[in-house]
Amino acid sequence: MEAKAASVGSSLLVPSVQELAKKPGLSVPPRYVRPHEDQPIVSDPVLIHQVPVINMQSLLSEESMDSELAKLHSACKEWGFFQLVNHGVSSSLVEKTKMEIQDFFNLPMEEKKKFWQHSGEVEGFGQAFVVSEEQKLDWGDLFFMTTLPLHMRKPHLFPKLPLPFRDTLEIYSLELKKLAMAILAQLAKALKMEAEEMRELFEGGMQSMRMNYYPPCPEPEKVIGLTPHSDSVGLTILLQVNEADGLQIRKDGIWVPLKPLPNAFIINIGDILEIITNGTYRSIEHRAVVNSAKERLSIATFYNPRYDGEMGPASSLITAQAPALFRRIGVEEYFRGLFSRELRSKSYLDAMRIQNNEI
Repeated sequence: MEAKAASVGSSLLVPSVQELAKKPGLSVPPRYVRPHEDQPIVSDPVLIHQVPVINMQSLLSEESMDSELAKLHSACKEWGFFQLVNHGVSSSLVEKTKMEIQDFFNLPMEEKKKFWQHSGEVEGFGQAFVVSEEQKLDWGDLFFMTTLPLHMRKPHLFPKLPLPFRDTLEIYSLELKKLAMAILAQLAKALKMEAEEMRELFEGGMQSMRMNYYPPCPEPEKVIGLTPHSDSVGLTILLQVNEADGLQIRKDGIWVPLKPLPNAFIINIGDILEIITNGTYRSIEHRAVVNSAKERLSIATFYNPRYDGEMGPASSLITAQAPALFRRIGVEEYFRGLFSRELRSKSYLDAMRIQNNEI
């Protein structure tokens, strides 16, 4: 029987914020106003410069391997975020991807409608995690789609993307899969986890991409570009597409702005890796803020275990002293549960915890 593209979830249809932001003399519609959101905090500049930077080449070199691995382990335990330099993905491919994403978001609305979310789906242009008509919305549009494995691609999305964008994304998708697997292998080493266990979990895994467009807002202090949340995935590889900053991570209760380094990817641990590492590595809440002068674009590539697989704390990390903190669950069931709820901090991960009465 031929495998068909699976639906990873659904989200209610919403208007395009990119189109809304073009209206002259716009005041922010009530549905986007967030009165209770923490205001952006210009945090301690010392903290900003402490976001760890990991050098992939050092991880692969015999002389520097041990010290870089210790740095990586500490970054994943203490921050859940790091910037990765010398990652091996060609800079010309990265630049081409950035340019073509900007062109894609600048397509006329008529063209974009072909790629809009269908009712009951989450892939395409729109927003994610919209589960009610009363829910507050983010000040941003996204284009989300599953990219790997091939049979999970929606026939009306990836295969129909305009050229050369489609070909560029095809190469970018495979390069980032390779990079994700290389990072996961290093994480297994840092955790002293059985390498085979990590590889088997993620080999042939599900990859998806979320391209984000945050238009300028006349009253940026009233809105949020992306609701505070932790990523519910395995690993996220984020590429900042243009020069506008906006990503903030919550560290010790403070929102820390993260300034992307040139030619770096921003990597963060998702909830699934927190589950697999049995809480050793932690997914971290982050958000996107917007400004009144310039749009911001980014592309997040998510890498997950196989959709038809099962996940839970790695057996090589569970001991009598460190019992399992999370339950085992099918990957498909996990994602269906995820997309059926509103995005809110780390609430979905908390639902995966083993309660005392279950032990």
